[in-house]
Amino acid sequence: MAENDSGQDFHDAEDPRLAALDERLRQARVAEAARGGVKQDTDRGYAQGNRVIAALIGSLVGSALIGWLIDRWFGTSPWGLIVMLFLGIAVAFRQIIRIGNERPE
Repeated sequence: MAENDSGQDFHDAEDPRLAALDERLRQARVAEAARGGVKQDTDRGYAQGNRVIAALIGSLVGSALIGWLIDRWFGTSPWGLIVMLFLGIAVAFRQIIRIGNERPE
């Protein structure tokens, strides 16, 4: 029985189809590197998510602290804290909407 051989010697000559494929892959890699790739998009998403979390936590904690201080100084417990928490929630939502509407660079 004959040996399973296609008759092509891949060691002597370079296949033009493989050379063209290698060239196209090289060009695609260069174009992807110039574009920034996927890593830049995920980094931008992480940064935007961190900004949303910071806006939410910062405005709520800051407004609660200010409301607590107003209650302590003026004796209006618990109304200063409640009013400032509602204002903090409104500010947090406003900031989150602003962050969400920003155009990607």
